[in-house]
Amino acid sequence: MKKITINRYWIIVGLLLLATSLSFLDRQVLSVSILKIKEDLLISDVEYGFINSGFLVSYAIMFTLAGILIDRFGSRLGLAVSVGFWSFATLLHSLSNSVFHFGLFRFMLGIGEGGAFPGAIKAVIEWVPKSKHALANGIAIGGSAIGAVVAPPLCVYLLGIVGWRAVFLISGGFGFIWLVAWLIFTKGQKQFKMQTSDSINIEPEVKTERVKLTVLLKIKEVKVFAAMRFILDPIFYFYMFWIPKYLHEYHSLSLETIGSILWIPFLALGVANILGGWISDLIFIKTSNLNYARKLVMGIAAAMTIPVVFVGFIQSYILIIVLMSLAFFAHGLWITNYITSISDVFGKQTTSTVIGLSGSAGAISSLFLNPVIGYVVSIYSYNSMWLYAGMMYPIVFVCFLWLVPKIEQKRMVLNKV
Repeated sequence: MKKITINRYWIIVGLLLLATSLSFLDRQVLSVSILKIKEDLLISDVEYGFINSGFLVSYAIMFTLAGILIDRFGSRLGLAVSVGFWSFATLLHSLSNSVFHFGLFRFMLGIGEGGAFPGAIKAVIEWVPKSKHALANGIAIGGSAIGAVVAPPLCVYLLGIVGWRAVFLISGGFGFIWLVAWLIFTKGQKQFKMQTSDSINIEPEVKTERVKLTVLLKIKEVKVFAAMRFILDPIFYFYMFWIPKYLHEYHSLSLETIGSILWIPFLALGVANILGGWISDLIFIKTSNLNYARKLVMGIAAAMTIPVVFVGFIQSYILIIVLMSLAFFAHGLWITNYITSISDVFGKQTTSTVIGLSGSAGAISSLFLNPVIGYVVSIYSYNSMWLYAGMMYPIVFVCFLWLVPKIEQKRMVLNKV
């Protein structure tokens, strides 16, 4: 057995952060470049919507399928294939000359990116001591916020120098550089066994059999975690897709002004991903109580979303951005501990599968509910959406406390299936 050093596993966590950063960078290159692409290829708004649907459909499907495959083959191979495939798909965008080309390559991008987050969480379980899981998860998924912050200015800068086709080549090339580093630093992962003098980090090895998906779907906690994403993910998609339109229509902000301030909530999200993990792990180290550590932070996060209900009554766009930053910060605290709770309950054996199932539930919900959101805000107003966004986290948290009274690994259940 090889003993891993602290420096090495934090390098691996850093690579996970870069992987999730690249996932958001690669999916946003098109949204930033589309104005230039429309000039060259005359793509209509309807056709652009079709192109984006190609990504959402494959992404929703692959979230679950990739989770199953990564649980079977491990994070080293799973993430290597995932990042390599989506980076290749990004490169192919540079060859596009029609709506069909973009739709096909976006579909391929979704196939690859479906494995990003299940693979990242699986890697944390395989490489990082348990007392640092929440912090490592926060860093790993925090890359998505970094990608969202960096992508617009980077792409705009490159568009002015090399053109939109070269931007896809450069973005895809980053992925292959990452792939080489990943394969180097995770070499020997199958022989890895975490050794530490900290007793709360040590998990006894349990020989388990592979869990069938049909059996897994019958477990109450799987249904609860999936339902949580199904209910809450549309809120985050609402923030991303509709806040710019809201600020423009209701507060008369120019697109330049909107673009100059929307990075702030995403920065808050990234900070909260890491801070939420650090606080949760600190509580766990002090109390040795996983249930208390995860749920305390999630409860605080849920309470922090309540002020969003007042957004519709606020006239100052600066105050609105402050509340949006608070909401994004709360989501960062929440999602880090939500994902870590899944790993706490299901361990190495099925965490990626459950992460995948819950991610697919959220993606499917968002795919179908976004048109409903459009109908609500156009026929009525945004106020009902602000109310939903501000109240559902506390409601879901109370239901979580009731349905999953204690976060603990389901060893006995999983060993029997």
